[in-house]
Amino acid sequence: MIIKIGHYRTSKFLLIGGRFFSTSQPVHAVSTIKEAFILEACRTPIGSFRSQLASMSAPELASDCIKNLLERTKVPAKAVQEVFLGQVCQANVGQAPARQAALGAGLDVSVVVTTVNKVCSSGLKSVMLAAQQIQLDHQQLVVGGGMESMSQVPYYLERGELPYGGAKLIDGIVKDGLTDAYDSVHMGNCAEKTAKECQIGRAEQDNYAIQSYKRAAQAWQNKQIGPEIVPLELKTRKGTVKVERDEEFSKVDFDKLKALRTVFQKENGTVTAGNASTLNDGAAAVLLASGEKAAEFGVKPKAKVIAYGDAATHPMDFPVAPALVIPKILSAASLTLNDIALFELNEAFSVVPLAAIKMLGLDPAKVNAHGGAVSIGHPIGMSGARILVHLVHALEPGQFGLAAICNGGGGASGMIIQRL
Repeated sequence: MIIKIGHYRTSKFLLIGGRFFSTSQPVHAVSTIKEAFILEACRTPIGSFRSQLASMSAPELASDCIKNLLERTKVPAKAVQEVFLGQVCQANVGQAPARQAALGAGLDVSVVVTTVNKVCSSGLKSVMLAAQQIQLDHQQLVVGGGMESMSQVPYYLERGELPYGGAKLIDGIVKDGLTDAYDSVHMGNCAEKTAKECQIGRAEQDNYAIQSYKRAAQAWQNKQIGPEIVPLELKTRKGTVKVERDEEFSKVDFDKLKALRTVFQKENGTVTAGNASTLNDGAAAVLLASGEKAAEFGVKPKAKVIAYGDAATHPMDFPVAPALVIPKILSAASLTLNDIALFELNEAFSVVPLAAIKMLGLDPAKVNAHGGAVSIGHPIGMSGARILVHLVHALEPGQFGLAAICNGGGGASGMIIQRL
């Protein structure tokens, strides 16, 4: 049963499903869906592992993004009602990392905040949750995004008495970010499985990686990435340093890339450090609003949320999960592959977009046209938001764009937007 939207207030009790609940707040019935608009989208530059952004925590990186959203739109900080931010490796960051970011950006203490962990899909899932709040008329102005400082992820030591001879340290990145929890193998082994089943060889993956680097470099040169960037000011011993560009894409030697040894399978392996994504730091955020709230603040939306969804398969097959979610959200939007101008598919490994291209018959020219995580970097809690942020800025008015990202555990999330 679908109930038309209504706001009901009682002074004593509310009867729901035969049970009484005390309430003095408005209750939202199931509604017809409202439209959710993207007012602005931005991200930090992406820093290499333990490099230029290593001194900034994930919440600090996200705070700068949220501040920038408000500066670009002139929306007052007190107007933001809710925030969803993804982060995967939260150890030693402190309580409620997303709330740290929200308050650090100057948002009001009344803002509702949730930290989301759907592994690599965390950033995009956060934007999906933000859109839902608007579509269901629960909120009018919401921030969604993702953040990660892989440089600051600590090592773990199991609690208990230390045995004679010392104890083993556990790498937090590998444990909580890069290891399949069900088969206890590195995600790279899952990529190898997909490569073999989809018959995607080493040379094809290397060539794709080289293309990613070249596309990213060309996009920076053509100023196709710059508009989404939030410049960061870092305090160092030598003074304040301004960081405005991604660090990773310029660190490549194509001859050495093709000569790299495979990492996860020594014999007949295909995945290397060159055709896989890297460890990185960064944050991305999107400001979403209802049409009424956008009009109230006089902000012309940049894009509209058209459809989104999730898909899942066996944990070992997570690299093919984007190929499962793409048809679902296209169907929900009543669109076809030909209607999509640009696809942003996260390059956790080169084999991920290559598998989707092969399985769905995607036009390679439309897939990650300006580079991807292999060349730009993959701060795992950020990346889902990053690919969406780029679509907002890369699409031409009227065009549809699709972002999809796989995640550990066998899942994927995807979203379709239309540039306005």
